[in-house]
Amino acid sequence: MSMTDPIADFLTRIRNAAMAGHSTVDIPESRIKREMTRVLMRERFINRYIRIRDGKQGILRLYLKYTDDGKCVIDGIKRASRPGLRIYYGVDEIPRVLNGLGVMILTTPSGVISDKQARRLRVGGEPLCVVW
Repeated sequence: MSMTDPIADFLTRIRNAAMAGHSTVDIPESRIKREMTRVLMRERFINRYIRIRDGKQGILRLYLKYTDDGKCVIDGIKRASRPGLRIYYGVDEIPRVLNGLGVMILTTPSGVISDKQARRLRVGGEPLCVVW
């Protein structure tokens, strides 16, 4: 069976691993998932990630970040624009997630970046997901 929304699968794997308290999560690799992972790491939602070569597609292993009391840093992660309902924001229309406490990951002409970077670079785009 083919997967119709690999980004939703990526987010669901992270959400499930965080809720279960796992320290790592393995995700089939693609360019967009790798770029989203880089944004998550830059915004300090994950500790690090490694790429595992398996002779096929490859695997991304994400190391989730937890607070001292054992609570996952990722409180919530949600798909924004989806294949059935595409959303696009101009630079002045990009909403703030929880008044700046969360991050929106967007795909723009400048690449996959966070909402803060998009405002700084003055570019709009399609929101992939929201993380808080």
